[in-house]
Amino acid sequence: MNDSTQHVDANFKVETAISKDGLSFYDVKSAPFEVYGLYDYKNQTPFKRMPDAIAKSVSEGVAALYTNTSGGRVRFSTDSDRIVLKAEVAHVARMPHFSITGVCSFDLYEDFPALQTSRYIGTFIPPYKVTDGFEAKIVLKERKKRYFTVHFPLYSNVASVLIGINEGASLEEGMKYKQLAPVVYYGNSVTQGGCASRAGNSYPNIIGRRLNLDFINLGFSGSGRAEETMTDYLSGLDMSVFVCDYDYNAPDADYLKATHLKLYQKIRASHPDTPFIMMSRCNFVYSEENSIARRDVIYESFRYARNAGDTNVYFMDGASIYRGDYANIAVIDQVHPSDLGFALIADSLEGIIIHSLENNI
Repeated sequence: MNDSTQHVDANFKVETAISKDGLSFYDVKSAPFEVYGLYDYKNQTPFKRMPDAIAKSVSEGVAALYTNTSGGRVRFSTDSDRIVLKAEVAHVARMPHFSITGVCSFDLYEDFPALQTSRYIGTFIPPYKVTDGFEAKIVLKERKKRYFTVHFPLYSNVASVLIGINEGASLEEGMKYKQLAPVVYYGNSVTQGGCASRAGNSYPNIIGRRLNLDFINLGFSGSGRAEETMTDYLSGLDMSVFVCDYDYNAPDADYLKATHLKLYQKIRASHPDTPFIMMSRCNFVYSEENSIARRDVIYESFRYARNAGDTNVYFMDGASIYRGDYANIAVIDQVHPSDLGFALIADSLEGIIIHSLENNI
């Protein structure tokens, strides 16, 4: 954003120098903060989504992306009317079709324990030329106790996060998630959140807020390929639901055929009763014939499972999501969803997750 635009429209101005007067800062790795969706967060720098040794042995792509903090969240409560975030960002993935707020921002939501819901408050926006970190603040209208969730960036490596509140303000635990193991999402760049306009708008984040369910986002841009090392790791995770969304990253239908059923079988061996949701790609613009062939492979896995008596397996046809009046504005390129696209995916998947959990009680 150039200076002239900020001069004529103050709504575009991003404050990058925050006064520390009257503020106390706290590391989110310490109580009463609770961080979700990130691996061993109290002992890892930067934040990570899975262990070093496993990530680096899966593929070059996963090794480059497992420190992206997609799906990371921190929860707390306070009666401060100022929330300041100071982040050390070790890497920012700059792309021409992906906003800097989607890549590097943190989103603030107010949580309502009685309703088990959350409401968007604002975004901690980095400066356009952010390199190694930034600070930002959000000012609330009045001082009272509130519960908060902060979503971490989708495509950046975060080394540290400090939260600043008014000196003397209360600081306590945040809203609790439902007493279920996390939903585990495995997939591609769409799963990771590319190209949402801000952190809270990836479909796993949307569903997590709507249902107040904890989750782990293991989407890896261009690198979700169900390698044996990855499937071994996934099968060892504690989970309430497993969402399989790597269709886009399989090189072709034959690769999908060689890996998809194996992934299902591996998860099912460790988690015989866990709901398993199989998704096919949402957009057929690449090649309709190829996309149908890939979908057929996924459906074959689904039919195999059902014929074997598995009632906790579900199929979601991605081609059914971007339909009607919104079909032409659901993506920002040939693959990656707009915010509308992510909301449409969440709308379709949310009902399946609810049904699968109710059916599994």
